[in-house]
Amino acid sequence: MTEQPTANQEWCERLYGEKAAQLLLYGRALGLSHSEAEDVVQETFIALLKLPEAPKSGENYAFRTVRNRALNFKRSLWRRLAREVESMRWFEREPDETPAERAAMRCLQNLPTEQREVIVLKIWSRYTFEEIAGLLDLSPNTVAGRYRYGLEKLRASLKGKDYEQFESTRAGAFGSNELAEMEAAAAFA
Repeated sequence: MTEQPTANQEWCERLYGEKAAQLLLYGRALGLSHSEAEDVVQETFIALLKLPEAPKSGENYAFRTVRNRALNFKRSLWRRLAREVESMRWFEREPDETPAERAAMRCLQNLPTEQREVIVLKIWSRYTFEEIAGLLDLSPNTVAGRYRYGLEKLRASLKGKDYEQFESTRAGAFGSNELAEMEAAAAFA
């Protein structure tokens, strides 16, 4: 047995049929890509279907909703981009950094997030694999594997870049203890 559409569903279907293309174009005019505009229009109609009754001026309400959702999407996009740019500078720069320290930071930044996350938690936060596993909701073996593979990639990236110089590196963005731990861990990887 099929349910009869509610008055709100009928109104939304009619509005969608008449105005979806215009709403999509409006989303594009607000600076969204085609797929982003489609997502915003879809979210708009999902929200309209959840209303207890049709608004007095449904067409205006739909356009205003698309506009608000598009602006919110763009704001969240800019925030995400700002976070990504900021995440590129997650080590504080020191004016007296050595080339070896900069190379190690670059290599660490280039690791996949999952491996970098585990290495940072293990070396700088001094978490055990079990503690990291609990934090990330993973098995300790998965965490250990990410750590091992990340260290292997670090070692491979650092070879040929004066890898031996790390022993004499003084405290900076990488403290001497952290560098020694990274070297020792990479040597066993």
